[in-house]
Amino acid sequence: MHLLTAAPTTAAKPTVLTNVVLALFRVLVGVSFAFHGCSTLFGKPVAPHGALPAVGAWPSWWAGMIELVAGTAVALGLGTRIAALLCSGAMAYAFLTVHLKHGILPIKNGGEPAVLFCWSFFLIAIIGPGPYSLDALIGRYRRGSAD
Repeated sequence: MHLLTAAPTTAAKPTVLTNVVLALFRVLVGVSFAFHGCSTLFGKPVAPHGALPAVGAWPSWWAGMIELVAGTAVALGLGTRIAALLCSGAMAYAFLTVHLKHGILPIKNGGEPAVLFCWSFFLIAIIGPGPYSLDALIGRYRRGSAD
């Protein structure tokens, strides 16, 4: 059985299923992050863990803005790589400044969501938005109008 082995020169070709799963993953992660930002900034759809931050308050308000704006951009696939890298960095910052002082293991320090968001967004930044995104649509439009 060759399920666990592959020749080093073979590269996986994206299939329709691969592209659909990537789009669903990108949308799910982006929307989840945007909802977290809505919660932080506006108390909707659920109240945040603490009080709503004052406009411009560091770091809560800025984190909420990154979550809302960049998370929405990732979900839409618009400026995806930059937005995903910003989201990944925000979650790395959250883990290092909030959670790490309570222990190194995410399961112990409550940092599992931060770690998962960080690496999910980093993966999206590296892989890109895929063909089912506004970035791809804009690219197709630009190539079509250049003719």
